[in-house]
Amino acid sequence: MCVILLRGSPIIVSENEGNNSNQNPSTPRAWCQAAQKFTGGISSKLCAILSTGEGEKAANLAAKQEGATLGACNCKEPCTCSKNNIDFSILYSTDLLPVSNGDTATIAFLQEVMDILLSYIVNTFDRSTKVIDFHYPNELLQANNWELTDEPETLDDILLNCRSTMKYAVKTGHPRYFNQLSTGLDMVGLAADWLTSTANTNMFTYEIAPVFVLMEYVTLKKMREMIGWPDGSGDGIFSPGGAISNMYAMLVARYKMFPEVKEKGMSAVPRLVAFTSEHSHFSIKKGAAALGIGTDSVILVKVDERGKMIPSDLERRIFEAKQKGCVPFFVSATAGTTVYGAFDPLIAIADVCQKHKVWMHVDGAWGGGLLMSRKHRWKLNGVERANSVTWNPHKMMSVPLQCSALLVREEGLMQKCNQMHACYLFQQDKHYDLSYDTGDKALQCGRHVDIFKLWLMWKAKGTIGFEAQIDKCLELSEYLYNKVKNREGYEMVFDEKPQHTNVCFWYLPPSLRYVENKEERLRRLSKVAPVIKTRMMEYGTTMVSYQPQGDKVNFFRMVISNPAAAFEDIDFLIDEIERLGQDL
Repeated sequence: MCVILLRGSPIIVSENEGNNSNQNPSTPRAWCQAAQKFTGGISSKLCAILSTGEGEKAANLAAKQEGATLGACNCKEPCTCSKNNIDFSILYSTDLLPVSNGDTATIAFLQEVMDILLSYIVNTFDRSTKVIDFHYPNELLQANNWELTDEPETLDDILLNCRSTMKYAVKTGHPRYFNQLSTGLDMVGLAADWLTSTANTNMFTYEIAPVFVLMEYVTLKKMREMIGWPDGSGDGIFSPGGAISNMYAMLVARYKMFPEVKEKGMSAVPRLVAFTSEHSHFSIKKGAAALGIGTDSVILVKVDERGKMIPSDLERRIFEAKQKGCVPFFVSATAGTTVYGAFDPLIAIADVCQKHKVWMHVDGAWGGGLLMSRKHRWKLNGVERANSVTWNPHKMMSVPLQCSALLVREEGLMQKCNQMHACYLFQQDKHYDLSYDTGDKALQCGRHVDIFKLWLMWKAKGTIGFEAQIDKCLELSEYLYNKVKNREGYEMVFDEKPQHTNVCFWYLPPSLRYVENKEERLRRLSKVAPVIKTRMMEYGTTMVSYQPQGDKVNFFRMVISNPAAAFEDIDFLIDEIERLGQDL
């Protein structure tokens, strides 16, 4: 007889103290022993589940399940053998929960999946591993069977598919992955994502997502406080990325000016025009297209040499639009442009918007995280005057994708704009405060739980932890800037220290440094970054983005948002660019 403590309560597990030589590994005692291989408190819980009142069920497993059980693993150290001792080649998804007696196979299968995940996580932070195991599309298609079939595959095949998927996945948390604005792999955020998927609920009502709805309420209020709105007042919602958040802002701004558009459509309103900078995100035009406003009705405002919107040109274009009979309704300023990392002058833009009674939106998808930093938040001075703000914690704060918030200064406006009063979801006679049924202010019905990973990371790090993380990334970008600005073979795309972690530069191979013909020089220079990027991916050593901008040919756009990155990784990147490009 053994005694197992489960949440402090003793559970007595009876064992056959007679001859156990013929005991099958699928019996309670053997599974209790196997359960001890699990870490933490789960081992005792599994042992209790499998031993108390489950003896007959385990003993009467189907012949297939019994045949799938192999000999016990006696490894005392981490090993590559089948730790759960199950032959998955004869098992299918129908042998897993919720099937009767499927608990043991389910536990074993998920442990195998967990081993794949943990191996991937450890390799992600190993600088000696590849960032990417790159293959061209036709190679991947030929090397793996991606086709879907009528007949089910075994769990052994499913595990093989899991391993193949992770083998070819880009390690976006690798310290030398700099390709996108969203990088990093946070362990607390990852754990929260796993838990979110396990809960598998929807965010539209309090009754089916009570804890998550409250977390969203608390977190959005905190974010509004950091923007500077009094007592965190206002509204907000988490959406599937910054592009959707920006479209939400445009939608609400249009409703605020012309509420009749909700029922009568665009034919009931005059021609509306929106304004954003030449360097703004493409999602502003996409939003205008989706809402029936049209991309031609998005007027691009000139920027200075640093990529910041020029307020005087904004006002000039507003005057011009009015003279043409158009109605300016929306200005989108950018806090952290995608390429240059520029912060538009929000105070001056707010003055223009206030003067002309135009909704001011701040797209802070990339730069909003700097509100966490006492050292850098001044770059968003004036954001508190905005009517709405987009903020993507999955970028600068390294929250796992996806996690984007739209914050709105006026409370209740989103609800009025989007609600449809679906009586099968939003009954008005429920027994709790209906203000927590947030689904009717969203465009979506089904809405993923994006809040838990941000909330749990905030609890784990505190605001000061996020601040330190963000300050470190900006310190690394300054280190890179200082390293390349006067280095032979490099030219900066613009002068001055970057405002954000974006560092934009050209690498000039030795053969190109003394070419005098300007057209020839630009023609050859435009091909340098793409070739180096191709070689980076084929070697798998690092990844960094490139692009043209206006009349400037392809250049490298280095961005740093990965908390795992260090000074040595910046040094490696420069050395690797030179190694891969010196023969061009």
